[in-house]
Amino acid sequence: MENLFYFCDTKKTPKRKKFGHLISLLPMAVPLTLTDETDLKILRLLQQNAQLTIKEIANEINLSITPVHDRIKKLEREGVIERYVTLLNRKRLGKSMVVYCNVTLDKQQRDHFQEFNEAMLQMPEVVECCVVSGTFDYLIKVVAADVESYHTFYQEKLATLKSISHISSFFVMSEVKSTTSLPI
Repeated sequence: MENLFYFCDTKKTPKRKKFGHLISLLPMAVPLTLTDETDLKILRLLQQNAQLTIKEIANEINLSITPVHDRIKKLEREGVIERYVTLLNRKRLGKSMVVYCNVTLDKQQRDHFQEFNEAMLQMPEVVECCVVSGTFDYLIKVVAADVESYHTFYQEKLATLKSISHISSFFVMSEVKSTTSLPI
């Protein structure tokens, strides 16, 4: 069975797609075909524990070391494996509060979006920032030690951006699911 994944390449010429009476500009998708189930097994294992040795992966999937090494290097070259990271326990580091914010900009202009994007990149409290469709422009995820530290972040950093017209904050009461693993 062939597995086909699409990765967005915004450097390619946009492709027009028609949805009823709407015409939308979409970036070209670059298809990536994983050769077989073995690549997926390797990726699943690495998603769960990136510290596994090549020998441990080889033993788990019943393959010799050299082909496993070659497959991992190929997946890295092709950009399927983007990087290896360490996941930290934010609660043990004193960052027990998670807040999602809906942010609406005052004007839908390129310079306002650019200014906001640049500001988000400079705020370590913001761990995720996405441009979204709907009634607001951005969804951001903020981590903080407590309500007081979030309030300080809100007043001294986020609310000082001139391009923002509205912010709604949603405090996470408990996390039902939080994972970095993709369903492959």
